[in-house]
Amino acid sequence: MSTHDGARAHILVFPYPAQGHVLPLLDLTHQLALSNLSITIVITPKNLHTLTPLLSVHPDIQTLVLPFPSHPSIPDGVENVKDLGNAGNISIINALGKLFDPITHWFHSHPNPPVAILSDFFLGWTVRLAHHLNIVRIAFFSSGSFLVAVSEYLWNHLDEIKSGTAIQLHKLPGSPIFKEEHLPTLVRLYKRDDPQWEFVKEVYVANFLSWGCVFNSSEALEGVYLDYLKTAMGHNRVFGVGPLSLVGPNLTRGNNPDSDPNANIFKWLNECLDGSVLYVCFGSQKALNKEQTEALAIGLERSGTRFLWAVKTGFCGQADSKNGLIPDGFEERVACRGLILKGWVPQVAILNHKAVGGFLSHCGWNSTLEAIVGGVMILAWPMEADQFVNAKLLVDDMGVAVRVCEGAESVPDSAELGRIISESFSECAEMKIKAKESKEKALAAVKSGGSSNRELDKLVQELRRLHHVK
Repeated sequence: MSTHDGARAHILVFPYPAQGHVLPLLDLTHQLALSNLSITIVITPKNLHTLTPLLSVHPDIQTLVLPFPSHPSIPDGVENVKDLGNAGNISIINALGKLFDPITHWFHSHPNPPVAILSDFFLGWTVRLAHHLNIVRIAFFSSGSFLVAVSEYLWNHLDEIKSGTAIQLHKLPGSPIFKEEHLPTLVRLYKRDDPQWEFVKEVYVANFLSWGCVFNSSEALEGVYLDYLKTAMGHNRVFGVGPLSLVGPNLTRGNNPDSDPNANIFKWLNECLDGSVLYVCFGSQKALNKEQTEALAIGLERSGTRFLWAVKTGFCGQADSKNGLIPDGFEERVACRGLILKGWVPQVAILNHKAVGGFLSHCGWNSTLEAIVGGVMILAWPMEADQFVNAKLLVDDMGVAVRVCEGAESVPDSAELGRIISESFSECAEMKIKAKESKEKALAAVKSGGSSNRELDKLVQELRRLHHVK
């Protein structure tokens, strides 16, 4: 560690190993590095490659590579949620909690230890770690603030959750109502007195005891919920700095035609009319089952709409190899107006292409923001996790989406799905206008003087202040 490094505030960044969590935190880390902060990133060996694009831009960022702790429910060699699906989060959250001691040991041996831990909201136990080390912890929420406001209420009112009934969140702006099955997965599946679930509860509740919170959102998109959280947490260190994809190094999501099996995508899109293509993707943690895949295929075929469909096929240790398999003959029948994409897909670039006018999505938060930045309307099929909450925000609050199906195991009616897709592209002028307006608001937020830009500056100033009072 050089003398110059010792003069800078040192921040320990700890991402959670799931693509939707890692990418926005690395985009934020890029901004912190540009602000001349000294940074160390905690990572496990098989996730180290995710840092390569960031480290190529900021070679002075240090890494703390720690072995991934063993867990009876996680196969050897698995260190990322993408290999397990959403159900693997419980095990990975618990496993990573075992890094308390290794990080403590590293901290005490460091010549210029961090003044703050900036860690993912699935790593809420780092509040306890920060207290132990006598530094502050900042929670990074890769999600929206509406979801966090909902979750904060639910974790503190678990007794109000009754199976099969609706719950009204009275304290939140607008007193939103959710069906029990549409609540965030971690809250809905919580098992009282189960040690693993009690740890998950501790992790989530601890987030609201953090010194500060950073959201991949903005005042323009969710100002009312960011304000609510400032009141709920009793301080103003609640920073809306998104959409972070707009201020990242543009490498974590870039398109490399030389290594990309889907390199023909943009040639195909360039030949399509503006706003005529539907992009279909359900994120990195969900593979459709056989019945869902068939229903979606028939719906797309009946819609008559041009489409790109990113297909995921199963997870590590999954017995059912039929997940994600396209029905026989489908690709041939739609060859003139549809492309099936497999493997890595340049989603941001696709959503920003002028030919793409809609996104059939699970409504994960990253996908939601990427659709907003692309200015495209959303056809919502929320399935689990935060997705029902996000869909409610998109449909009811923002007016940029329409629901087409709901539920992780639901099979859409193909005829109805085809009709909604067709009508969304031929009509829904108001929804398209609102999507374009939301894009302009998102772009304005991250520009110099915009709300997210100002909040990012405030965050950096607070971090520097911590260093000076050390």
